[in-house]
Amino acid sequence: MAVKRFSPVTPGLRFKVANTYAEVTTNTPEKSLLAPTKRSGGRNNTGKMTMRYIGGGHKKMYRIIDFKRDKKDIPAVVKTIEYDPNRTTLIALLAYADGEKRYILAPQGLQVGQTVLSGDAVAPDAGNTLPLAKIPLGSAIHNIELQPGRGGQMVRSAGGSATLAARDGKYAIIKLPSGETRMVLLTCVATMGKLSNEDHLLEISGKAGRKRWLGRRPRVRGVAMNPVDHPMGGGEGRASGGHPRSRKGLLSKGYKTRRGKRQSDRMIIKRRKG
Repeated sequence: MAVKRFSPVTPGLRFKVANTYAEVTTNTPEKSLLAPTKRSGGRNNTGKMTMRYIGGGHKKMYRIIDFKRDKKDIPAVVKTIEYDPNRTTLIALLAYADGEKRYILAPQGLQVGQTVLSGDAVAPDAGNTLPLAKIPLGSAIHNIELQPGRGGQMVRSAGGSATLAARDGKYAIIKLPSGETRMVLLTCVATMGKLSNEDHLLEISGKAGRKRWLGRRPRVRGVAMNPVDHPMGGGEGRASGGHPRSRKGLLSKGYKTRRGKRQSDRMIIKRRKG
């Protein structure tokens, strides 16, 4: 998928870089696979604002995605490739042989009319879902389960893919896009291929209004605030603000906040690059 630049006929178009969405085949979603979403505006269940800079945005419906791919050995034909406002990658509508329709994350190169399968003995082609025990070493995979039957939880964003590096006993060793290497049970499933819309990271909004359409309000820098509002606020003139930290005073830029001694720590062989 490619991106396009615009002639600067307006200030908002001068720096705008947008996706062409050449792979998208329809702009009408499958009605039976839509669900309503409620906007929080950054408020919790008592109405208190717990997340700043959230609010507004265009109304949208949630697309119910099949992360489990649990319809085993039933062929499904790709009907459409669609844009999903809730995620960065594209989605594909599958029509199964038994009449059921489901959405999946669309891998790169998936075409309308193509047949995809899920099962223990299917071919390792793009869009097919297999257990990690059956996937060839060195393959690019996405939508990877962490627990058998729970559904894919890792590698689900645009252009993402992990590599099945090795097998060791009952575990597969997977190198993730972040650089982390971890072990996952061989009974967990993953989908073959690299995810679509890899040029998503090249997009540039061009104007603040497009961020508002996405539900993101203007973010105020800490150094622009008063001392009562932020630890980095205040000072005469344009003060630097001192050590970078959050509004609550927690250091940023390298200060580790991850809670240690998790049960899953033993599955991580190598941490992601710092």
